[in-house]
Amino acid sequence: MAVHVINEARRCLQCKKPLCQLKGCPIKTNVPEMIRLFLDGKTQEAGKMLFENNPLSIVCSLVCDHENQCEGNCIQGKRKEGAAIQIPNIEHYISDSYFDRAIIERKPDTGKKVAIIGSGPAGITIAVKLAACGHRITIFERMDKIGGMMRYGIPAFRLPRKIIDRYQAKLREMGIHFRPNTAIGGTIHLDDLFKDGYDAVFIGTGVWRPRSTGCKGESLGNVHYAIDYLRNPEAYELGDNVAIIGAGNSAIDVARTVVRMGSPNVTLYARRQRIAASQRELDYAAVDGIDIQQGMAIKEFTEQGPVLTPRIYDEEGNLIREEEPVLMPADSTIIAISQGPKDRIVSTTHDLQVTDSGLLVVDEDGRTTREGVFSGGDVVAGAKNVVLAVTYSQRVAKAIDEYLMSK
Repeated sequence: MAVHVINEARRCLQCKKPLCQLKGCPIKTNVPEMIRLFLDGKTQEAGKMLFENNPLSIVCSLVCDHENQCEGNCIQGKRKEGAAIQIPNIEHYISDSYFDRAIIERKPDTGKKVAIIGSGPAGITIAVKLAACGHRITIFERMDKIGGMMRYGIPAFRLPRKIIDRYQAKLREMGIHFRPNTAIGGTIHLDDLFKDGYDAVFIGTGVWRPRSTGCKGESLGNVHYAIDYLRNPEAYELGDNVAIIGAGNSAIDVARTVVRMGSPNVTLYARRQRIAASQRELDYAAVDGIDIQQGMAIKEFTEQGPVLTPRIYDEEGNLIREEEPVLMPADSTIIAISQGPKDRIVSTTHDLQVTDSGLLVVDEDGRTTREGVFSGGDVVAGAKNVVLAVTYSQRVAKAIDEYLMSK
C-alpha cells in the first residue's frame, strides 16, 4: 500500500493552477500541498492540514465521487493515454495515519452550550469545529451509535464501521457528550433544550423517510425500502431473485449489498436511459454480476415481482413511447428512489419553516426561521453526499460561533 501511494504521489505535477483542488474538490482540499508535505516526510503535518480543512477527510477519501471531482480533474488523466493520480488513496493513507494521533486544540471554555441533533457528517463537523472554539457540546442521536447515514446508509464494504467508531472515540477525547437512543421531538422537545440552558441548537437529522413510488402494492410483504434495508441487511430474507427500483448510487449500494448477503440474481431497473450512478459504481456493479435494465418504469408491485413499463427514448433522451407493462419475476423488490426528512422535530415545535418537500428553510449561513436554531446537511439540501454536507457545515459552524459570542 505504502509503495503504491508513494509512487502515485511522485506522479503529481504540482500544477500552478491545480484543477483537482480549484475545480474538482467541493471543499477545496489543497492536494498539491498535501502531496508535497507527504513526499517531504511530513505526513503528520499533511494530516493536520487535511483534518483542519475537512474533519471527515478519512471518510471522504473513501466515499466521494472522485472520478468527477479530484481525479476527474487531474491533468495527468487528461493527457493522451494518461491516468489520473489516485488522489483519494494518498489522502486516505495520510488521514488514516494522522487521525488517532491527532490532538485537537481547544480554546478556553466559553461556558456556551450547544445541542447537536444528529451525528451524521453535518453533526460531526459542527461538533468538532464548535468544540475547538471552546463551546460545550452535546450530541443527541436517535440510534445507538454515531455516524448517521455514513453508518446506516453506506455499506460497510465501502466505509468500514471501525472508522466511524474511531470518530466517536476522538469526539469523546474532545469532551463532547453523547445522548444515544434519544430522538428529539419525542420525550424531549426542542423547547426543552433551551429550557435546560442550551444557547444554540443545530439540526442535522438527515433524510430518513423513504420516498413512495405511489404505485399499487407498495405495502406488500415482499417489497422493502432501500434506507431500511441498508440499516440492517441481516434482518431480511430476500430470496434468490431480487429486483431493485432506482438508478442512483444508493440503488447500487443496495444491489451490491444484496449480492453479498447471498442473493445470486439481482436486477436494477432504471426509469430513464440515463443512469444517475457514477461510472465507477456501475463498473463495480458489473463485476458483482448485477444486471441493469434501463428505460423501465415501475407500474405496480405484486407478490410475483414488479410490473414495469418499458420506455423507448430517442438518442437525445426524449421519450418516444411506452410499451405494454410486463411482469419481472422476483422474490423481493427494493425501492431505492431517494429519501425525505422526517417531521418529528417540526411537528413538536414552533417557528420552524419548511419547504413543500419538508426540508428546513435556512439562510446562507444555516440560520433557520427560529432564533438560535441552525441546520445543515441533507435535512436542508436533500439527499446529497458527505463532502457537500461538510463543506456547508463549516460555514454554519462559523455562524453559530459568532451567534454564541454575540450573546
